[in-house]
Amino acid sequence: MDVALALAARGHGTTWPNPMVGAVIVHDGRIAGMGYHRRPGEPHAEVHALNDAGSLARGATLYVNLEPCSHHGRTPPCTEAIIAAGVRRVVAAIVDPDPRVQGRGIARLREAGIDVVVGVREAEARQLNEVYLKYKSTGRPFVLLKAAASLDGRIATVTGHSRWISGADARALVHRLRAVMPAVMVGIGTALADDPRLTARTDPPPPRQPLRVVVDSLARLPPHARMLKVPGSTLVAVTKAAPAERLRRLERAGAKVAVLPDQDGRVSLPALMSELSRQGVAGVLLEGGATLNGAMIAQGLVDKVMFFLAPLLIGGRSAPGAIGDPGAQVLEEAPRLSDVTFEPCGADLLVTGYLPAAGWARD
Repeated sequence: MDVALALAARGHGTTWPNPMVGAVIVHDGRIAGMGYHRRPGEPHAEVHALNDAGSLARGATLYVNLEPCSHHGRTPPCTEAIIAAGVRRVVAAIVDPDPRVQGRGIARLREAGIDVVVGVREAEARQLNEVYLKYKSTGRPFVLLKAAASLDGRIATVTGHSRWISGADARALVHRLRAVMPAVMVGIGTALADDPRLTARTDPPPPRQPLRVVVDSLARLPPHARMLKVPGSTLVAVTKAAPAERLRRLERAGAKVAVLPDQDGRVSLPALMSELSRQGVAGVLLEGGATLNGAMIAQGLVDKVMFFLAPLLIGGRSAPGAIGDPGAQVLEEAPRLSDVTFEPCGADLLVTGYLPAAGWARD
């Protein structure tokens, strides 16, 4: 199963809307075939592994990190290929929450007399496909908040200078995250202050750029913003209070505009998540600023946090922090991360964990 998971990870950023899946066939204690899903429309991992194993698949055990599909989509059902190949036993890490599968694949295999075991390396399999699992289980995007701050919690100096808090290794990791997440989101304050491109700049270049989302109640994003001049799409989320001429200017500059309900004069964030889901956006990399971060956390819309701590001491009572209002009134209200990991990233420390709203990932 560890090999299957490693194979599946090779599909990072290329398989959506399909999950990342790897498969390994073992015959008489030896690996006879391997495969992974590369991109939509191409054979699934199980088929690649079966083709690799050939006649050795008969009587063998198939290890796969996600329940085999049992429905006709862009490709035929994997269950029928497994049955036809004469596989004796299937070991799956987790059940596929896609309503078209959701246990039906396992039931079909057992109906054909194949021994099926589920639950091997379950936690690792859930983490690998956490974006897919959240989206298929709830219909809402998986939200990953990324932030970088000094040891004393500042994301900029009192004058607003912020480049760069984190080091080169951390910034390279962020570009890799952008390359695999369907969308990257910022508030209008960050868009105006930094004029970011919000592109994934990796070597080699990614197969596609993430959708850039700007939360901009009054459509203040200028039509000459850098993100409107680079490859990929930009969605500007506004309210009905946004002036019509500003909307027309943004659309002429190539932006897509979504007019959404307001909440206290600002874009309703739950409505925005629903709109992104409707557009098929399964995952969002939230890159701030502090106001948007605070609002997203307060409304239970953040699933995971990746926080880079840089060995800097900035100081300054008015220097901004990473999380804005409303904030916790007492410590008991402060959401505490779970499943926390710590790892060096160049000179910085990367702290990763899940917020309580993401309990589905560990159920």
